[in-house]
Amino acid sequence: MAHDSASDPHIFEIDLTHQEARRRAEVLAAMGPEWDPAAVMEAEDEAYRMLYSDLDERQQEIHDRLVAEGVLPARPEDGRASA
Repeated sequence: MAHDSASDPHIFEIDLTHQEARRRAEVLAAMGPEWDPAAVMEAEDEAYRMLYSDLDERQQEIHDRLVAEGVLPARPEDGRASA
């Protein structure tokens, strides 16, 4: 016999929207007032530039191929690994 979940009084839903908003607020509060997301992103970009700077021709070719395949993220600068 088919079971219609719409007519089953034992089926219920819970809206977690409020709990998710509270969880996110708690995460931001735990990071403290010193947390600067723009500075974090700038530091991450600088680390990426340093990691992939001074590549030789073969390394740059491999890097470009990995970016093209989606293995490494594309960087908006000039498409090269080094900045």
